[in-house]
Order: sequence, then structure tokens, then C-alpha cells
Amino acid sequence: MEIFHAAVLGILQGLTEFLPVSSSAHLSLAPWLFGWEDPGLAFDVALHLGTLVAVLWYFRKEWLALAGASVEILTTRRLDSPEKRQVLYLVIATIPGGIAGLFLNKLAEETFRAPALTATALIVMGTLLWWVDRQAAETRTLESVKWQDALIVGCAQMFALIPGVSRSGSTITAGRFLKLDRQSAAVFSFLMSMPITAAAAIVKVPHALREHGPSAALAVGVLTATVSSALAINVLLRYVSKHSYGVFAAYRWVLALVVYLVVFLRG
Repeated sequence: MEIFHAAVLGILQGLTEFLPVSSSAHLSLAPWLFGWEDPGLAFDVALHLGTLVAVLWYFRKEWLALAGASVEILTTRRLDSPEKRQVLYLVIATIPGGIAGLFLNKLAEETFRAPALTATALIVMGTLLWWVDRQAAETRTLESVKWQDALIVGCAQMFALIPGVSRSGSTITAGRFLKLDRQSAAVFSFLMSMPITAAAAIVKVPHALREHGPSAALAVGVLTATVSSALAINVLLRYVSKHSYGVFAAYRWVLALVVYLVVFLRG
């Protein structure tokens, strides 16, 4: 793979992982649109190392608190603080996506990456995001999340295996459906990304290294993904504190129409 292609894909991965526009859609569509060699799902997941580093660094205070709470849970076996309960909720939220990834991995690598299916998912999820965000009140904060909420948001994350759905888009939509305010829905989505991304990286990065080797292109892709991810997190949290998610829905619709047009023109 050329270094320039890896850099572009890394930037796309970083910018779109946390914005609700589907990083997997952009990573599968970019090679298809530009005629590049498709690096495959293993390379895409390797780029998630960059987003993993970004979310760990950006929320480092929260992760340190959660790590301490995890140790206390093991020693005291009690859930008597908000941090301890949040650890449990993140575990609950991760389980559905982990199960889906285990059983649907083959479909995610092949069938789900079809451009027409991706475009359809972009439109459907974009419409759902827009409608839910417009209708749902902002009456709850992150501190109000219960285990039932975590399970619902975790189940929504399962659908992110389909490029175009978007992990952040599906989980943020579920959070807004549960009446979390826009910023709290985004933060919970970002925190949820760590366990599932780390698990996927453990499984797929060795495959990417065997396939592409510890190349300069892979290193550049991961680096650009890290920087652009940190930027995306900062921008989104600032943006949604004052605005709705409607602009992201509109972007998804436009991108889907472009994909449909290209599919039609290429016959």
C-alpha cells in the first residue's frame, strides 16, 4: 500500500470514527471510489489503534478513575460509587457488540462491504439519527445512566458491523432515544468505543501485520488516525453542546446519493 493512501485512510478513520457518519463506510468506499487497492478489514481495524490511543488520551482522567474503580470492585465486591457503576455499565454495553463481532465477522469482511448496502445504511441511520435527535428531550445526563440503558446502547452498537450504520451514530442515536443530552450521549459513546476497539485490535492487528507487515504505510495510517481522532472528539463535543446532530444526517444523505450515482454510472 502507498503511504499517501494509508495517510488518507488514517485521516478518514480518525475524523469519522467519532463523528456519527460511519468510519467503516468511508474506509470501504474510498478505495472503491478512487480505484485504490482495498486494504481489507484487517487494515481498517489496525487503524483503530489510532482512535484507541486518542480516546484513552482525551479521557485520561476518566479512564484513571475507572481503572481505580475496577480495582476497588475486585477487592470490595461493591458498586457503591458512580465510577464503579460506570465500569459495570461499560462492560454490559460491550457484550452485545462483542457477540455480534464473533458470529458475524465473515459477513462484516465481505457481504456487508457492498457499496449499495453501505449507501442504504447511511440513509437509514442518518434519517433515524435526525428524527430521534429532533424528537427526544434532553432531560438526562451521563450520571443518570442505568444498566438497562447500557444494554440498549450496547445492542445498538451491534449494527455498526454494517458499514454506513456507524458505531458512534448508532450508540449516540440510542443515547438520545433514552433522552440523554447530546453531549452525554456522545461521551458515553466515546467511552464505549475503548473496550470494543481494543478487543477488535487484539484479534485483527496480528492479521494486518501478517498481511501488510510492520510497514511505514501502516505506521503512517495509525499516526494520522490518532491525530485526526483527537481533533474529531474535541470538535464534536464542542459542536453538540450548542447544535443538533442534523448536519451529520445531511452529510450521510449526500454521501449516499453520491455512492448510488457512482454505482449507477459504473453499471
